[in-house]
Amino acid sequence: MRKVVHRLRRALPEFDVLVVDDGSTDDTVRQVPAGVPVVSLPFNLGIGGAMQTGYRFAALHGYEVAVQVDGDGQHRPAEVRRLVEHLLEGHADLVVGSRFMEATRYRQTMVRKFGAWMLQLLIRALAGQWMTDCTSGFRAANRRVIRAFAHWYPEDYPEPEVILLLKRAGYRVCEIPVKMRHRRTGRSSISLLNGLFYVLKVTVCLLLDLARQPWPSGKTGRDQYSQAGAECLIESEFGKDEHLPKPVPGGLRWDSPAAGRAPTAHI
Repeated sequence: MRKVVHRLRRALPEFDVLVVDDGSTDDTVRQVPAGVPVVSLPFNLGIGGAMQTGYRFAALHGYEVAVQVDGDGQHRPAEVRRLVEHLLEGHADLVVGSRFMEATRYRQTMVRKFGAWMLQLLIRALAGQWMTDCTSGFRAANRRVIRAFAHWYPEDYPEPEVILLLKRAGYRVCEIPVKMRHRRTGRSSISLLNGLFYVLKVTVCLLLDLARQPWPSGKTGRDQYSQAGAECLIESEFGKDEHLPKPVPGGLRWDSPAAGRAPTAHI
């Protein structure tokens, strides 16, 4: 973790770095360099809970762009800027870094290759988009996606699920080729022995997602507000003044894809 953070800060000095400690037992917090904020969860929430924590932090602090970077050393800091630049050009709301769009020395076992191929077919059939690396966790999201993920995020299999759910909600998702290292620290949560069972479970989740509406289209009501106790006088949608808690910077209200604004460099 220490090396990953150092490399990010050296390659991207103008970017903020946040470490989400998902109830780890390997001294993650002590490995984080001084001056880097850490959100320590009281117990392990799993990948979905950890990722939503990061996106809620980004939404609460008004970030326009958020980039997921794994702590195991797979994702190269030098590739982060390419993801962000592609996002800021307006090509998509979520940009995914793919290991397999171009010829690469990155290798997978036969079980993982088969599982990835099955998931590609499922995403193509259900979302209408071919993704070469639908399990990649190397992603850059704009403000609208940040707010959507802060509102709700899949718990168990977020990488393939969010592609389907975002496409169904009207967001634009695209891939760009990136170079990744093989895992340097830790171990995968998906072993070779249960790879096929993983594909089966993800298939069931994707089919259930066809009936799920985590980010409703159109209005979703008022902003969510901080619980700090500060109040401000605002005008309600009915034209009456009400005392409600003061909204946090950026708010947490989900905006439909048509309601977003151009991203800035707050990353």
